Amino acid sequence: MYQLEQPIYFYILFAIPVIVVLYLMLMVWKRTVQKRFVDKELLKKLSPSRSTFKSVLKILVLCLAVACLSFALVNPKIGTKLETVKREGVDIVFALDVSKSMLVEDIAPNRLDKAKQLITQIINNLAGDRVGIIGYAGSAFPQVPITTDFAAAKLFLAGMNTDMVSSQGTAITQAIEMAQTFYDDEDQTNRVLFLVSDGEDHGGNISKIAEEAAEKGIRIFPIGVGTVEGGPIPIKKNGILQYYLRDKNNEQVISRLGEETLKEIAKITNGEYINGANTKEVVDRVKSILNAMDKKEFESKQYTDFKDQFQWFLAGALFLLVLDLFLLERKTAWLEKLNLFNEKKK
Repeated sequence: MYQLEQPIYFYILFAIPVIVVLYLMLMVWKRTVQKRFVDKELLKKLSPSRSTFKSVLKILVLCLAVACLSFALVNPKIGTKLETVKREGVDIVFALDVSKSMLVEDIAPNRLDKAKQLITQIINNLAGDRVGIIGYAGSAFPQVPITTDFAAAKLFLAGMNTDMVSSQGTAITQAIEMAQTFYDDEDQTNRVLFLVSDGEDHGGNISKIAEEAAEKGIRIFPIGVGTVEGGPIPIKKNGILQYYLRDKNNEQVISRLGEETLKEIAKITNGEYINGANTKEVVDRVKSILNAMDKKEFESKQYTDFKDQFQWFLAGALFLLVLDLFLLERKTAWLEKLNLFNEKKK
């Protein structure tokens, strides 16, 4: 197993094609000038020991030195020890509503950004748990499978937006159905689903799906994002407001927080409805809920004790740079005697 400490330094490798192009341009320019002022045969007599191969070799060595220097700055690390790590936690799935109604700005900056902020802060306060993320609007889609890689989960979460699902609407039932497939550990007694939504639902028998989830041991904790008063749905382009969404009767659509729907889901699944207005209060409540649950012990093997390997590449780069200094552009006597290319001697 290996790690790359500073992969940004791989960009230095782009210097290699630049060096090669500059070298070729220089060679073309030299040939052009030589043809203009000096006869080819006369040039051979004036510089009989000049070697084209050596000049190409010098550029090759220089390019290899640059490559080694790039790898030295990246600092690859190799894991030297494999250990079994035990963790205790709960399987947690976040179902995030990405429908257009989540663009309403009745809660700053808007419902979607607030929801992503809430999920991020909850993940930041987790320890040995595993998390998964589902996105849904008119249909549901898996965004992050159950994982212990919180950094990757937050990265994918940050990229979620209302354009990810072509079919609009709020199919909460599909999100709950998909969440049931996420829990891959049959021995896990506590399965938690945080449903982060404004509560609007446009289809499906929520009570039936919630009961099915409860039978499988899934407790749903809906987090309501928005206000009961609601607000219009802004449609923006490049951050500039274009218009507010209207219905088929050309009336402005007002989206309101559907707390009753979310509370019903929580009641059926032995969960708890949480209002998402205050981030700190939400995080604290989630922490207390998870702390009260029985933890499942997870075992995973992972490499530890990573050791730096930059010194080998740095030594290689220094060696190649010194070698490049000592490589002269004239023919080597013993190599010329071998006459590898069967050149005719005059």
